[in-house]
Amino acid sequence: MTDIQDTVAPTDEAEAHASVARKIDIVVIGAGQAGLSSAYHLSRLGLSPQMQYVVVDRSPQPGGAWQFRWPSLTLSTVNGIHDLPGMKFADAVDTSKGEVHAAVAVPQYYGAYEKAFDLPVRRPVAVKVVCDRGERFRVETDAGVYAARGIINATGTWESPYIPRYPGSDLFKGRQLHTKDYQTADAFAGQRVLVVGGGISAIQLLDEISQVTSTTWVTREEPAFRDAPFTPEVGRAAVAMVEDRVRRGLPPGSVVSVTGIPVTPAILAARARGALDRQPMFAELTGHGVRWPDGREQAFDVILWSTGFRSALDHLAPLQLRNADGGILMTGRLATQVAKDPRIHLVGYGPSASTIGANRAGGAAARELAEHLHLL
Repeated sequence: MTDIQDTVAPTDEAEAHASVARKIDIVVIGAGQAGLSSAYHLSRLGLSPQMQYVVVDRSPQPGGAWQFRWPSLTLSTVNGIHDLPGMKFADAVDTSKGEVHAAVAVPQYYGAYEKAFDLPVRRPVAVKVVCDRGERFRVETDAGVYAARGIINATGTWESPYIPRYPGSDLFKGRQLHTKDYQTADAFAGQRVLVVGGGISAIQLLDEISQVTSTTWVTREEPAFRDAPFTPEVGRAAVAMVEDRVRRGLPPGSVVSVTGIPVTPAILAARARGALDRQPMFAELTGHGVRWPDGREQAFDVILWSTGFRSALDHLAPLQLRNADGGILMTGRLATQVAKDPRIHLVGYGPSASTIGANRAGGAAARELAEHLHLL
């Protein structure tokens, strides 16, 4: 099977494309930080790769969503990359030669990690849909079907960019982009750019674009900058806030409101040249720009929606995990287990969305699911 890369011995081509579902205990969906951590812990628990569990990943190579990030995102500007369990980042990537692009370094690290621990990652394999068939789940992919007893979903958010609906959005004749579409600031030179969003990525892109052209920055709420050091207490408070929400079945909230945005030299420079002169949200879009609540209009060529992402869970829709609020009631030691169906764990969702959180959650989910399925 030439279009599927395996980190273990390739499976039979006919098996991968057969209409009959292949029986397996656990399917891990996604091979980013959360998926690799989960797979590592499943192996450590004694589960047999390919025989008892498999990891499917839709990306063309190792690296999860990191391989698609914009070129200017380096290891010095990224918002935290933590070592996966069992292997240090520095053991796979040389960071001593100045700036290292995250889109290069992280895939290099993940690829080395998959090989070092012989993790059964099959790619590119996209999961189309997961359905409940009683004792097993039917996991339909573009490279075959699995009949799994349990699911560890680790698909993250990159495939689900969020752009809020605003009046007039269909009227605007300029370009509308999302953070996911961003590559270089030079692409905006000479254009009037409106940047929407108050998170760390929004400010980083605003900083870059404002150095080559005219920008305006709008947010729904006043951004919360943090001058004080990021302490373990601040981190725990942020995780606790999100965990409390998902344990009550609410959608995960933003942690920036708790942690604040760290004030870096780049932010200080952007503030000094006036790039961080934040404006309140506009009322509607027009054909050539936006209209503010006071009736004033302003023209723009580009609107960059840096408004975040949502959990990429559309393939789980038939399982009807969401409640009326749009959230999923979570339980388990680290809030990875779906209360409605303990055979499903969501790692990288809610409090485990950070890379360090995904490490711990991967271990908890692997053990809880293996115990629930009586595999230990």
